[in-house]
Amino acid sequence: MWELAALLLLATLEKPILSLHPPWTTIFKGEKVTLRCDGYHPLLLELRPISTLWYLGHLLLPSYKKSIEVHTPGVYRCQTRGAPVSDPIHLSVSNDWLILQVPYAAVFEGEPLVMRCRGWYDKIVYKLHYYHDGQPVRYFHSSANYTVPQARASDSGRYQCSGTMRIPVESAPMFSAKVAVTVQELFQAPVLRVMGRVEARGAAFGGVVLRCETRLHPQKRDTPLQFAFYKYSRPVRRYDWDAEYTVPEPEVEELESYWCEAATASRSVRKRSPWLQLPGRGSPLDVASTTAPVLGNQPLSFRKPPVSRSVPSVPSVPNVTSAGPPFPAGGAPTAGPPACAPPTPLHQTAGALKPDVALLLREMQLLQGLLSRVVLELKETQAFPGHTVETSTSHSAIEND
Repeated sequence: MWELAALLLLATLEKPILSLHPPWTTIFKGEKVTLRCDGYHPLLLELRPISTLWYLGHLLLPSYKKSIEVHTPGVYRCQTRGAPVSDPIHLSVSNDWLILQVPYAAVFEGEPLVMRCRGWYDKIVYKLHYYHDGQPVRYFHSSANYTVPQARASDSGRYQCSGTMRIPVESAPMFSAKVAVTVQELFQAPVLRVMGRVEARGAAFGGVVLRCETRLHPQKRDTPLQFAFYKYSRPVRRYDWDAEYTVPEPEVEELESYWCEAATASRSVRKRSPWLQLPGRGSPLDVASTTAPVLGNQPLSFRKPPVSRSVPSVPSVPNVTSAGPPFPAGGAPTAGPPACAPPTPLHQTAGALKPDVALLLREMQLLQGLLSRVVLELKETQAFPGHTVETSTSHSAIEND
């Protein structure tokens, strides 16, 4: 009986959580940091006085405490009794004059991204510049953290900092090693699906049930999301916790004009679905491969395109520090990116609006073809007065949204 309970307990144990204090992946040579392993320590399985195992690479460390102090670079993991091995933490040790410190834990969309440019043993850094993929993004007169309040996937990349120090007189500009940072996707772009038809009952009208489906990251599966539904650019149901919406029976013929949005409660992360595609009228949708951008908080003002667009997701890589050469004694500092200038987001805005212009041109072409057909039919009517030309209501009526 007890053996069966122990086996069931082992099967349900989750891997422990490994944390780093202070929370930076790069330190100076001679400094120490504290690693802490938080997990379940079942008394039922304590057959010997060992509660935590520590690993540096594949080497077993001679410590069994819940927390340890380390100063050696490498990949650290821990394991509690009967549980799987924790996720790794990569610790880098630098002998440079300047290091860029980034968080060890994963940063998700909508969360703040904080990084720190630190001088040798906390010397003040002057004329401080931060760079993203070689481009200057922020300037400070002296030591200060660089913070992205709500990180986006576009904030992923390689970061670097530069500055001067007074040792004892002010030095030439020095540059840190580049650090790779990845902003994790909080949830996938939603997909709008048809769930089924609802029959009319009494005073209640029937219709078709649509569902806005997405998938949260495993580490953020408890994050609450809200959903909104749109017909063309008009919201038919504003943000709510319910992921389903019933299209009234009179509007069922226009199902392909619907799309949805998923967002966090604070709206820090918003993603929209492609237009609804019915079976046989387009390629099948997939949560992992279909996505469309959201342009601020303004509703879209264009008609449904015939083909949905897709954007590839950003690959996930750990936040690690790339190796950089030490500052040569008596030599000149390493050359780095140009001096910082205030960033101008105009090119980003223009790039984000390009898909909307293409969609608008496509709709204008369709409208031009429709008008040409109507003019041709009118000419035929004038040429044959006694003959009546019938046109379908789908070509003679345009809905105003």
